[in-house]
Amino acid sequence: MMTVYLPSLIGGMLLGLSAAMLLVVNGRIAGISGILGRLLGGRQVWTNAAFLLGLLAGPFLYGAAFGRWPNVTIVASWPVVLVSGLLVGIGTRMGSGCTSGHGILGLARFSKRSLAATATFLVAGIAAATIMGAVR
Repeated sequence: MMTVYLPSLIGGMLLGLSAAMLLVVNGRIAGISGILGRLLGGRQVWTNAAFLLGLLAGPFLYGAAFGRWPNVTIVASWPVVLVSGLLVGIGTRMGSGCTSGHGILGLARFSKRSLAATATFLVAGIAAATIMGAVR
């Protein structure tokens, strides 16, 4: 029964390892919004592009390891997905980072700002899920 959690466990371990490696090797926080921002701004192009390509390669590596594609079901319409993505992008700029930067490395470094940001992400996510569940 525990094997059902194995892909998530491995994914979390790889995410933590890659975030730690980026911090140790390059002194950079593995916040995806910052990495994408630096890439689009033309700064540290090779490092940022390699990190993002590694993220995009994830489903292919999963398929190679487990012999099938990850099971992902999106029940929202494409306009809802696009607007949601835009709002998340705006939120990451307003919050000076995203869940990966604040939640993984910020909390590990005992950053008070990251603790406040991560708590805000969680409360907002719980509230949104609760409201959407009530609306259905």
